[in-house]
Amino acid sequence: MCDVQPGPVENHRSRESGVLVYPVFSRRSKGLSVGINLFPDRKVCSFDCPYCEVFPFQRDAAFRLDLLETELRATLRRLKAGEFPVRDISFSGNGEPSLAPQFHEALEATARIRDQEASGAALVLITNGTGLLSDQTFDLLRRFAAGPERLSIWLKLDAGTGDWYARMNRSPVPFNALLDRIRELVRRAPVILQTMLCRINGEAPSAEEAAAWTALATELAGLNAAPGAGIQGVQIYGKARPAPEDPLAEALGPDYLEDRAQALQNALGRAIPVEVFV
Repeated sequence: MCDVQPGPVENHRSRESGVLVYPVFSRRSKGLSVGINLFPDRKVCSFDCPYCEVFPFQRDAAFRLDLLETELRATLRRLKAGEFPVRDISFSGNGEPSLAPQFHEALEATARIRDQEASGAALVLITNGTGLLSDQTFDLLRRFAAGPERLSIWLKLDAGTGDWYARMNRSPVPFNALLDRIRELVRRAPVILQTMLCRINGEAPSAEEAAAWTALATELAGLNAAPGAGIQGVQIYGKARPAPEDPLAEALGPDYLEDRAQALQNALGRAIPVEVFV
């Protein structure tokens, strides 16, 4: 069976209070994660997912690179004395990190401070992939994933069809254009796919959508990739936090998530792990 990871879900709402750095216990990190928030003043995202837990807010808290460096270093030093090791430092926050004007500089600074203060922690980018349409961002992520920074790219793939993409992600970015760039990245860098499964307007994904998603994930895993590149794993997770548009999006049961994961694991074989987070 697929690896099911239960456990408590911690509240991420502190990032909506203007904070740049926020430690949380993360189910997908399987422990203590230090979040990096490049949008402390408002939500900025190229997706409009109905399950998103970021509530509308406005703060007078502009991002500053020097403040990020100070807060991150202080946080990592404080956590060294704690009971739990830092599993990763993760770019997530109030939107799509790659859209931030200082994303490149923030990524470089975070990698440097990680090496100095928490060398055992992974460096993670949680992304919807739309930043890949920028050649500059694409090259940055490819270099950081393949280089000494060892960036782990957790890339969203919520849908196998354009119809479900329109319902789940509600983005103006064309689905096929996004998929083309995802394919290109997978050929050139290591990637972990992440998929949210939930009901929308009371409806679970159709059997046709489920089959299309399995086929798409399998295609991506089978691409002719450079050494060290390609799909490294798949994370399937369910809705576990309140969202502003509830009950438009609703959680599906663990059995449904496990069945979807098992179908993909059967298609992939055992070489690529598929994990479920409920």
